[in-house]
Amino acid sequence: RPLFIEVDPPRGNDQRQELLEGLRAERASIAPKFFYDVLGSRLFEAICELPEYYLPRAEREIMDANGAEIAAAVGPGCTLIDLGAGNCEKAERLFGLLKPAQYVAVDISVDFLRDKLAVLQDRHPGLDIIGLGQDFSRRLVLPSAVRGERRLFFYPGSSIGNFTPVEAAAFISRIQASSGKDGMVLLGVDLAKEKAVLEAAYDDALGVTAGFNLNILNNVNRIVGSDFDVRDWTHVAFFNERDSRIEMYLEAKREVTVRLPDAPRAFRAGERIHTENSYKFAEASLNALTAQRGTAVRRCLFDRQRRFAVALF
Repeated sequence: RPLFIEVDPPRGNDQRQELLEGLRAERASIAPKFFYDVLGSRLFEAICELPEYYLPRAEREIMDANGAEIAAAVGPGCTLIDLGAGNCEKAERLFGLLKPAQYVAVDISVDFLRDKLAVLQDRHPGLDIIGLGQDFSRRLVLPSAVRGERRLFFYPGSSIGNFTPVEAAAFISRIQASSGKDGMVLLGVDLAKEKAVLEAAYDDALGVTAGFNLNILNNVNRIVGSDFDVRDWTHVAFFNERDSRIEMYLEAKREVTVRLPDAPRAFRAGERIHTENSYKFAEASLNALTAQRGTAVRRCLFDRQRRFAVALF
């Protein structure tokens, strides 16, 4: 069985406090990491199959076309550290090329990851597999069980876009601090493109992304003991061209009063709760992101339509 370590065991008081501060703010917000309870993780798997959500297909095209080149640059026997591993599918496709000595899957959704790793270990019985339950958006801690040699941090899917530009730079710096002298990063980045294409990717015709967004309220109810009713809210997603980011919200359909510890919170009809930003990078801003102190960009690879990029640095 894979080794599983909860680096940051869920502390209800900390999570409740973070959520309550966001919900009580004048402009209410919920951090996107709270999307990923078990149901939210499964809904995101479904999103990745949607025709409008081009990101995983564009990234897979890049990896399929350039996997051998990436593997040659990395070399066999790396420690593959998969940040936000989810169902581990993207990393597993690299096993044959990279031949990692150890696979380390890091995710905040502990129960979902634990189940996926048990299945993964059955398929790869000879591979040293470790699962880390950790909120790496706040800090990145790698226990001693993680090999220190030739670490390759894998952060696909353009999840880096959930950070502001300043936060993204700080996050890359935290990876650098944990990478060692011979560490590398393989980073997926979504590129800016037509507004209609971007908005369709985050507001699909089937409404799967809407369900994913609304389900965050169910998770909030479990953590803080609130009484959000998903039927009172609707999904809103649009591209903010000035800041080059998708913004997602939940908008109240009517006047709603939600029970929270200590005091209720009233929402006006049309008032919104912010749930996610997803920044889209121009090639110049991608270069700035990867041009951190002490880094050397090996390759920046694109799909044929230049919708998406994978950077190795």
